[in-house]
Amino acid sequence: MQTQNLAVHPELQLTIEKAREQNISEERLAVLKPLIEYIQTKMDQGKEVNLNFICTHNSRRSQFSQIWAQTAANYFGIPALCYSGGVEVTAFNERAVASIKRSGFRVSSKGDSNPIYLISHSDDKEPIKAFSKLFDDPINRADQFAAVMTCSHADENCPFIPGTEKRIPVRYDDPKEFDGTPEEAERYDQGSMQIASEMFYTFSQVKK
Repeated sequence: MQTQNLAVHPELQLTIEKAREQNISEERLAVLKPLIEYIQTKMDQGKEVNLNFICTHNSRRSQFSQIWAQTAANYFGIPALCYSGGVEVTAFNERAVASIKRSGFRVSSKGDSNPIYLISHSDDKEPIKAFSKLFDDPINRADQFAAVMTCSHADENCPFIPGTEKRIPVRYDDPKEFDGTPEEAERYDQGSMQIASEMFYTFSQVKK
């Protein structure tokens, strides 16, 4: 079990502590096992760990996953590079951005139709750059990576992803269905918390 290796922003630390207290079902532990094994194998081989979290629009779930996975990797001192992408370009959904802010990340942005967000989790690490892009965008690692499929549509409609070493389904429910409802913020935060808890569990299991 890994211990904390990085000081994060105080507000974010509280969210992380809550995430690490969440109960993860046996069913979800089984889903996460191939991801843990992939990361551990790369570590044991002394090779780079590159993870590309993919959903259709690179708008909500894959963004949450990239941000929380990179934060967890840095938190535990695991040298992983986490990316995200989709099969269509839209924008990092503003509701998901708002949820990330509520979690304690410090966020700045530039641009209009598809803004580039800088997501800061620690004063000691460069911010995570987040914007909607294709999975093979130049900013993402082009080869020797695991494609982590975070939605059923992308998983079922992308039978081949060039450059990937392993395809790992880790699907999440889409909070989009609650857009414009009184439950909107709560549902986005619940989705983000689930992903946070599972990414922190995943990286806590990796032996350096």
